[in-house]
Amino acid sequence: MAPAEYAILAVTLFAAAGLQGSIGFGAGLVAAPVVGMLQPTLLPAFVICLGAVIGLLSVVRERAAIDIRGAGWAMAGRIPGSLMGTWLVVMLPLEMLTWAVALSVLAAVAASFIGWKPVAHRRSLLAAGALSGIMGTATATGGAPMAIVLQGQEPARVRGTLSAFFLAGSVISVLMLAIAGQVRAEVLITLAAMCPAVILGFLLSGWLNRSIDAARQRKLALGFSIFGSVLLIARLLLF
Repeated sequence: MAPAEYAILAVTLFAAAGLQGSIGFGAGLVAAPVVGMLQPTLLPAFVICLGAVIGLLSVVRERAAIDIRGAGWAMAGRIPGSLMGTWLVVMLPLEMLTWAVALSVLAAVAASFIGWKPVAHRRSLLAAGALSGIMGTATATGGAPMAIVLQGQEPARVRGTLSAFFLAGSVISVLMLAIAGQVRAEVLITLAAMCPAVILGFLLSGWLNRSIDAARQRKLALGFSIFGSVLLIARLLLF
């Protein structure tokens, strides 16, 4: 990537880390379309590794509010979902996978705007975990299913539970993608270069949690997601 593209990516990841640190999800929704536009060969491994980094930071900060039981049921669904997602990464051509990223982001945004609020019981957590595993491994945008199931709970509990789920799920997805040969040196080098922007964005979220309500942050994340997806679709159609 050119220096200007690195700068755009750094700003994007700064915003993505700040948003996920505030509302518990959204980094993949914001980052994946921009990564797909700048350097599509990084998808999905780069954004999944990014999720692991932010998840670790969030678990350390929100550890007292984590619903261990709920995260455990979701992880029981995530593992088979991740296997399916890995198969899609191996089998689908890059252009089709990029389309999947853009469309899955828009679908997640649409579901959030519909306002469906299921009860967070065992079956719904298993189903959400499985869907998140498929989307997260194949397109790096697996946050929406879990966020929809957990919405309405106390903000710190949502952030903590989502963070624990995403950390464990991201590690599993990265290992599966590594076995499939999808975690290349380019991914790790770019991630290391972007870590300062990610950490600064996450630190910003601590201030945002005190000064901006979660509903406003959620709308901001969805707005970035729509914009990034539209840009990615335009790139696919025009180039």
